[in-house]
Amino acid sequence: MAAAESALQQEVRSLYSDHHGWLQGWLRRRLGNAFDAADLAHDVFLRLLARREPVGMKEPRAYLSSVARGLVIDHWRRRELEQAWLETLAQMPEATAPSPEQRLSILEALVEIDRMLDTLKPAVRSAFLLAQFDGLSCREIGERLGVSLATAERYVAKALRACYAFRFEA
Repeated sequence: MAAAESALQQEVRSLYSDHHGWLQGWLRRRLGNAFDAADLAHDVFLRLLARREPVGMKEPRAYLSSVARGLVIDHWRRRELEQAWLETLAQMPEATAPSPEQRLSILEALVEIDRMLDTLKPAVRSAFLLAQFDGLSCREIGERLGVSLATAERYVAKALRACYAFRFEA
């Protein structure tokens, strides 16, 4: 195990020294921001260190950019959630607005919920959102999605199971 960890650390060290500058530039061009690019480049290498074994890649830049692309998508999704949350906060009376600590906690929960919802098939996610946010019954969800009542019920149940599983994993 120690030899594998050592080989992994050596591989990441080599990748970092050979490609960090290139990766950060690649990210900067996509994000338009040197600070976010530096953060995400750092996160790419942290992901590599979290692996159990070396990758032994033939095309390191293709691999690094693939990992980075996923992080960029996560970055933009988080930004969209942050913006929506800030817009919601702006609509709240100041007396009822949550504290800065609560705001951060709620934002983190929203990000995790978004991540969990993203694991669901689109029809299951739609059924869940229609039930939770629009208050539709399974019959109404079935009509809206063009599926049977039994299928709508399965979709909602599957999404709820995912929520419960997510709740206990966190």
